[in-house]
Amino acid sequence: MLTFNDCVSFSELTEGEIEAISEHEHVPEILAVELAQALLKSPGGIAQIKRFILEDIQHARACGNAVKAARFQAVYYRFDATHPGSPAA
Repeated sequence: MLTFNDCVSFSELTEGEIEAISEHEHVPEILAVELAQALLKSPGGIAQIKRFILEDIQHARACGNAVKAARFQAVYYRFDATHPGSPAA
């Protein structure tokens, strides 16, 4: 049986990216891994993940959670660096 850590290791994502997708889509992190893998392989999927993370940053700021906003900002920078050329949708 695969564990969550196994799934993360097999994915092309960091735990922070998975957390951001999970929070944005209101799904457990294990489902966020599956969703993200599908998005990474679909046209426009990278841009959609970027949008998810940017919206998480905006939501954290709106809620006054500067620490979470900064954490998701770092997640966004890393994701954008590893997936350049796809602007957020």
